[in-house]
Formats: sequence, C-alpha cells, structure tokens
Amino acid sequence: MSMNNSPNVFLDPSPNRFQVNVINESHDNNATPQEDADPPHYEETSFTEEAHGRHRISHRPGNRALYENFLQNGDTVKSDGNLHPYDTHNNTYYLKTFGHNTVDAVPNIDYYRNTGSISGAKMNRPSLLEIHEQLAKNIAVNPGSIERVTNGDGTPGDEATANKEEESKGGFVKFGWVKGVLVRCMLNIWGVMLFIRLSWIVGQAGIGLGVVIILLATTVTSITGLSTSAIATNGFVRGGGAYYLISRSLGPEFGGSIGLIFAFANAVAVAMYVVGFAETVVELLKSSGALMVDESNDIRIIGSITVVVLLGISMAGMEWEAKAQVILLVILLIAIANFFIGTVIPTSNEKKARGFFNYQASIFAENFGPDFRGEGFFSVFAIFFPAATGILAGANISGDLEDPQAAIPKGTMLAILITTVAYLGVAICVAACVVRDATGNINDTVVSGMNCNGSSACTLGYDFSSCKAQECHYGLMNNFQVMSMVSGFGPLITAGIFSATLSSALASLVSAPKVFQALCKDNIYKALHFFAKGHGKNNEPLRGYVLTFIIAMAFILIAELNTIAPIISNFFLASYALINFSCFHASYAKSPGWRPAFKYYNMWVSLFGAMLCCGVMFVINWWAALITYAIELFLYIYVTYKKPEVNWGSSAQALYYVNALDSALELTAVEDHVKNFRPQCIVLTGGPMTRPALLDITHSFTKNNGLCICCQVYTGLRKLCVKEMNSGMAKKQAWLTKNKRKAFYAAVAADSFRDGVKSLLQASGLGRMRPNTLVLGFKTDWRDASAVQIENYVGVIHDAFDFELGVVIVRISQGFDISQVLQVQEELEKLEQERLALEATIQDNEFEEESHGIRGLFGKARKFNITKHVTKKDSSINTIQSMHVGEFNQRLLEASNQFKKKQGKGTIDVWWLFDDGGLTLLIPYILTMRKKWKDCKLRIFIGGKINRIEDEKLAMTSLLSKFRIKYADIKIIGNINMKPNKESWKFFEEMIEPYRLHESCKDLTTAEKLKRETPWKITDAELEAFKEKSYRQVRLNELLQEHSRAANLIVLSLPVARKGVVSDHLYMAWLEILSKNLPPILLVRGNHKNVLTFYS
Repeated sequence: MSMNNSPNVFLDPSPNRFQVNVINESHDNNATPQEDADPPHYEETSFTEEAHGRHRISHRPGNRALYENFLQNGDTVKSDGNLHPYDTHNNTYYLKTFGHNTVDAVPNIDYYRNTGSISGAKMNRPSLLEIHEQLAKNIAVNPGSIERVTNGDGTPGDEATANKEEESKGGFVKFGWVKGVLVRCMLNIWGVMLFIRLSWIVGQAGIGLGVVIILLATTVTSITGLSTSAIATNGFVRGGGAYYLISRSLGPEFGGSIGLIFAFANAVAVAMYVVGFAETVVELLKSSGALMVDESNDIRIIGSITVVVLLGISMAGMEWEAKAQVILLVILLIAIANFFIGTVIPTSNEKKARGFFNYQASIFAENFGPDFRGEGFFSVFAIFFPAATGILAGANISGDLEDPQAAIPKGTMLAILITTVAYLGVAICVAACVVRDATGNINDTVVSGMNCNGSSACTLGYDFSSCKAQECHYGLMNNFQVMSMVSGFGPLITAGIFSATLSSALASLVSAPKVFQALCKDNIYKALHFFAKGHGKNNEPLRGYVLTFIIAMAFILIAELNTIAPIISNFFLASYALINFSCFHASYAKSPGWRPAFKYYNMWVSLFGAMLCCGVMFVINWWAALITYAIELFLYIYVTYKKPEVNWGSSAQALYYVNALDSALELTAVEDHVKNFRPQCIVLTGGPMTRPALLDITHSFTKNNGLCICCQVYTGLRKLCVKEMNSGMAKKQAWLTKNKRKAFYAAVAADSFRDGVKSLLQASGLGRMRPNTLVLGFKTDWRDASAVQIENYVGVIHDAFDFELGVVIVRISQGFDISQVLQVQEELEKLEQERLALEATIQDNEFEEESHGIRGLFGKARKFNITKHVTKKDSSINTIQSMHVGEFNQRLLEASNQFKKKQGKGTIDVWWLFDDGGLTLLIPYILTMRKKWKDCKLRIFIGGKINRIEDEKLAMTSLLSKFRIKYADIKIIGNINMKPNKESWKFFEEMIEPYRLHESCKDLTTAEKLKRETPWKITDAELEAFKEKSYRQVRLNELLQEHSRAANLIVLSLPVARKGVVSDHLYMAWLEILSKNLPPILLVRGNHKNVLTFYS
C-alpha cells in the first residue's frame, strides 16, 4: 500500500507538542502532495495544529491502535520514537524528528513509566547503542515488535498482570480530593471528644490555655500535614498511605516497622471507636431501663453487631463506604450547627440551674483563666490530643485517589483548618455560655443582700456556692453532656456522637487493610504475603478486612481499652514523627530526585515537628512511648537483618552517598601517615566467582581494614567486549555482596591484558582510597602460553613497580581458575530444571487422565512408561555428575574453598629476605589478627652470615619487639648463597631448555637472525650473567622444602627482575622454581616505602 493513496487515518485535530511525521521518499511514486514535492527532504516536524494532508504519528497513547492498524499494511518498523529506516522494494520510509533522518525520540511521558503502570503503558526509547552504532540495512520486521514496545519490556511482572486483570473486571472507583481526603480527614479528626470532652477540657484549662492546647495539637498535625504534602507530591503515590510515604522516603527498615504497627493501631482503633459508640447506646438503654443483660455485656453485644455491619459496608466496596461517610458527615455537620444555634436560643430556668446562661461577658472572663482540679496542663493536653489525630485518613487510601499528589495536600490541610476552627469555636462558645459548676436545682437563686465575690452565676441570679463544699453534677467541670444541654435539639448531639464514632471506626476499618495490603505486597515480612491479594475491580483487600475484623472483635470482647488507648495514640504519633523525619531527611540528603511540587514546607520545621511528636508521646504516656519505641526498634532490627531485596531510591541511600562523598573529600585533605597504612588491593580475579580462593586470601587481610577491588580485563572485539562488560557489572557486584565479600568490582575493555591492567592501576580508586598493592595469581600455564601472553603477564608486574605499587603473587597447588567447574555446574542445574519441569508435566497429565473416567485405565499404563523415562533421565544425570566430578577433580573445588575455612593450629612462615618497607611482614601480621587465622603463629626466616647468626637473631628480635609484632620463632638461614644440589639445578635447566637461544653454538649470522626472530628467548649471555641469582632461587626452594613444608602459609620476598635486562621467560622460571611443590605461598614485594614504624 502506498501511503499517499491511504486516507488520513493519522490526522489528529487536537494540538500536540511534538508531531513526528512519516515521510515518503520514494522517487517512483508520483502521487506526492504538492507541499511535500519540493524540496524532497523538507522539515516536516509540526508544532502547531496545522496538519493539512500530512500523515502524522502522534506520541500519544490514543493513537497507538490506529498506528498498529497501519503497520499491518505499511512498511514501518517500530512504534513512536523507536522507528528505524526500513527499505522495501519500492518505498523507503524514514522517521523524521525535527527534519532529520534519525531514530532519536522526542521527550515522552511513556518512556518514564514503570513497567506495568496502570496510568499508561511503558515504552522503550531507542538505546544509546541504536543511535550511536551504524544502522543495519534491510531490518526485518517482527510483527510482534510493536506490542513488545507498547508493553515496555515485553515481560510485564506480576504487578502488571494483576493490573490488567483488575482492569478487565471493570473500571476503578477513584475519589477526588473532597470525597477521598477532605471528608475522611474531617470525620476522623472530629471524634466523640468534640461532643463529650471538649467542654471539660476548656473548664479545666480555661479559654486561654484551652486555645493554647488546641493550637499546640494543631501545630503538631499541621507540620505533619505539610510534611505529608511534600512527600506525597514528590512522585506518583500508590496505595499504603503512611507506610508508603515513609518506606519510599526512609527505606524498608523504617517503613516496614512503622507500617505494621500503624496497621495494627488502625485495627485496634476500630474497637476503640465502636466501644465509644456502644457505650453511648448503652447509656440511652440504661436511662430507658431497657438493658439486655448488664452494661459490660451489652457493650460487647452492641459492639459486635456494629463491627459486623461496618465490615459489610467496607467489603461492599469503596463506593458504598464513601457514600456512608458522606451521610455521616452531613449528620455531624448538622449536630455542630445545632450546638451553635442552641447557644443563641434564649435559655430556660432549668438550663440556667444547670449553668447555661447564653453568651455572657462575665462568664467569658471567669472561664478565661485555668482552674485545674487534679489535673495539669500536660495531662489535659494528653486527653485532648487524640481528638486532633486522624489527618492520615485520606493518605491511607492513596491508591484509591484519582490524583493523590493534588488531593492529599489540599484535602489534608483544609481538613486541619476546618476542624481546628470548629474546635476553637466550640471551646470558646461553650466557655462563654456555661459556668464551671452548677447544682441543677432551680431553687438555688441568689438571696437579696448576698455577696457574690465575683461569681458570674451569682451576678446572674443563681447561687452555686454549695458546689465548693460538695460535688455538683452540672457545669463544665462536672457534666460531659454540656453540649447536649446547650444545643437546640439534644437528640441531634447524640446523633452527632453516633456519626463521629461510626465514621472514625469506618475510616480505621478501611485504612488498616489498605496499609496492611501495601505492606504485604512489598513482601517485607514474607509470612504475611498471603494478605497481599486484592479482589474486585478496586483491588479490595478482603483478607485484610477479615483480619482487621478479628483484631477489632478480640479487643471489643476481651481487651481493656483504657490501657491500650495510650499505646494506640503513641503508635499514631510515631507515624507522624517518622513522616516529619522523612521530609527532613529527604531535604537534608539533597538528592536531585527530591523535587516536591508542594513548596510550603521547611526541612527544619519538619525536624521540629518530629521532635515535637516524640515529646508529645512522652507527655501522653511515658510507658506507652517506651513500649512503642521498643516494638519499633525490634521490627527495625528484624527488617534490617532480613535485608529485603527492594530498591526504592530512599533518602537513606541518598544520604549514604552524600556522607561517603563528604568523607572521601575530608580524607583527601589528610596527609598519609605510616601508622595509618593499610593494604589497598587491586586483585586480578577476572570474574570474582571464577577465582574465589584468590579473592578469599586477599579479603582475609583487607576486610574491614582496606580497599579491595576485583578487576577483570576484557580483550577482543571492542563492541562485543563492552557489551559483555556492561551486562555483567551489576551481576558480579551482586555476587560479591551476596557472598559477603567487602569488595568492589571493576572492569575495563582493552586491546591487551597489559593495557587493561595499566588503565586499572592508574585510574582505580578515589582520592586517598587508591590501591597501593597489586594481587595476582601465579600463571601456572606459562610454559604452554604464547610469548605475547608471558610478556603481558610479566609486563603487568613491571608496570605495578613503575607506578610504585606493591606486588603480591599468590600460588596454590591446584590453581585458582574454576570457571570450567562452574560451567559444568550450570549445565547440571539446567538438567535439574528440565527434570523438575518434566515431573510437573507428568503430574498434570496424570490429573487430566484420571479425570476422564474409564480413560484413566490407559492413563496408568502411560504413567508407568513416563515414570520409567524419568528414572532413566535421573540416572543419566547422576552418571553425568559423577563423570564430571572425576573429570574436573574434586580437589580443585576444595582448593578454591581452602581460605574460607578456619585454619587449624600451625604456622605462617615469613621469609623476609629483602627489606621492602615492611609489607612482607605486615600482611602475615594482619592475617593472624583474623578469626580464621588466629591459631597460626608467625615464624620469621631471614638470611644471614654463618658466623653472625646470634647477632642477626638479636637484631631481628629487637626490631620485631619495637614493631610490637608477636612471633613464635626467628630462624637465621646462613647458607642461602650455597649452590643447589645437582638434581635441583638439572631440573631448572631442563625447564628453561625450550626457551633458550643457544646463540654461542651457532655462527654469528645465524645467531643474529635468531635474536631478531625470537627476541624473547633466553640468551647464553643472560643466563651466565644471572647464574648466581638463578642458583639462589633454586636453593631457596630447597630451603623452603626443608623448613616450611608443613606450614599453613608461606610469605616470601618476591625477587625483582630488572626491566629490559632479565627476559620474561627466565623470570617466570625463577618464580616457578621458587614456589614449586609447596603449601600456599604469597610472593610479596612492597614499594620500598615504610609501612611499619615503631614511633608513636
């Protein structure tokens, strides 16, 4: 199909910022529109609504279906920004962005989504490789490619699958900021305290301090609301409320601990609110003489019935629950309005006798100051504060909000403002109308000539002076039902109490399962994952509802709620404290990812809010605060120990980075000192899992002490090397972390092994944390290696010395490389997986066959045959395994693990033949400090003259005592420079024979030609010049066999070959003969700078 003959299916009349056009550049087609004809490569990117006759692909999800339809007939390759040029026989289509032939994509929100996002499908932008490398021609089109691009990675996870399932069930119920946040917060904040305790509080504290108490509580909640708003607007908010906000800010340790106790607190709060409701009902029944059993059991019966009803409303769905909340809010608002109306309705004599006189300046003045009776400011504050909580009711259902980022700040802060005004209004009005004490007797009027002594009731004609001598039952201080008395219609206040308790209970009943479900989904506590499953179109946590119901019912039936109430209040306060601390911590970490849209917050105010919450916890109840901290600490330690595999980009991670950076910079300003020297090693392990023993021995003296970098050099075709290197970086670092190796992994791609190591030696490290020692394994296959490989290996040692690094060469009898064994293990694991898959298939077949009636008889026969097949496969696996164990030698695996085990009693023999600054002595000393090596004693061997053995020993004893290094023995070897025995020397000569030039046996011309052709060979002149040194290496091996054959480890001074003078093969022969047939040996040479000192 030619594009120009097709209808304008891509014409989109709606404005779009970027419109990327598909251009037909075929010279065979003459049907090109006028505007595209001249010039042919005309800039087609449009930033306006003009789209006259152009075929456009808009970067908008709405056009995807049209585009996919077009692809079935057209020749384009990929969707949106991921198109490549594709050549057909007749036409060539290019994606033009800003008028250039490029696969570069314009900015698009779909590139930034998570896989499985419910708000839109994730798309993949072109990779850097795709736009950097040369484009391949004639790219084949895969019909499913568009679908894969549309779905992101092509393998959506469980979350994405679950989201699709939920979407297929029907549309989500989403709430706006009024119904979702404002209504819920107002209902949760306005509790029974408003109707039955606020009058008592203002009676005790007076109007002045009462207002202070309300404002102090509001300060705590307002700061928390600001912090919540900042966190909620710093990215997309999912379900989980306080847990989600804290966990994504501070990490799973804080989030997991607070999430569990916050969900539990909400569950118990359901019981508290329901019992409050039941108590009010029982009071009404009692006044009517209609008790069912007795007060306690009636509360249990009514409470149980109420919880069942509330559970039914909640499980019916969020839509029904929201409708119930709106109805309860209307009742509550009517009840509050009823109170304010009642204050201006002229009072009756009966109400006057109970202390209500309408608004009176004298009553306002009398009640302005405090009159604490058995209470203090903080105890009254502790009683009031729970009335201000409930600000997270909207945030707790964040997953059910249409736009959580906008709804949570707006709804929460407005709810705090409205409820605070209501509390202040009710407190001031009731204190301006009602006296503190009243008898309730209409006959207690003032007698003429009586002295009132400033009593406002007295000036208004009533004598309540008897209340000083005996307890009265009316007035602010004595009657909890003052608001019912003041109101225009008393039963409406009772309805308000019912509304306040039931709405709070309903909000808590919804919040607890939602928070708990979010916690379980993150799988921080694996045993609770059962409760993560959601049901229905709104992903309702039905299992969480049942659990919350059971907890609430248990506390209604058996718990002492007066004892548990302070702990619950402290649980909520702990959540508030952590939310405030999260906001402070995220700001303090200065992470570029901390960009909240809500700007009305301050990090120091948030910190103050966190401290204020902690202080209020102790004010309310000190023992409850201690219990809260203890539970939170226990859960924090548990989650830290379990280390859940999550990465949420928390502010803790950002702060780790900032602290590490600051510490590194501070360390740079500190000059090196010999007392603080520690081995900081580059270890040439390749992949760390392929040479574990080399890593283990290095880790033994660098763990918690120095830097350890496992390095790998990739050589070969650069493009393939870089790709392999990049794909393996995270995997190999993860292997180190999983195996508890305190080391870093670094890799380079280079033309040769030597060039790669040279780059690592120069560029590794940061500031003062730079390597000072190179550790590498001995090249056991050097005799079979090419001259270039030998040159690279020895060249690495020369380069290390050039860069003034120490060198440690490690040799063990079995060698280090176990990559072949790992490969075999991988194959065996694949076979095992195939076997398990086959068994699963067989079980499925058995089930199907048995479920087909009489056909099950045939199924048994087939079952027998298949089982026989499995048995054969099993035996073949065992055969393969035993074959490979024999082939690859079990001893190699044992040798690779030898440094992981605790070393038994024995010795570390240190042959400190040459003074290299002390590294040869320091490394074994550090080893003896380790748990695995602590049973090994140091034996020191040094060279000396036969006639001065005792003097040499005394000098070394003195030096070691000054260094404060403990040792078991010192041995002076006086015969190092003797000639080796004939057998040993003969072996050495036979070993180097294939690498000798023998130029003295040939004529001059032939000798010169051989030197040019094989410059790496050992010349006779060189061998003669270094004959004494060769003798020494052979003789040292004899001495090592004699003295250190039984040692756990040998540490020996590494001989240094002069660069450009000693040939590579001769040097390798020295190392070979020196370390042959011995226990594990470390050949060590420091950089000849002091690493030991005896000065303080």
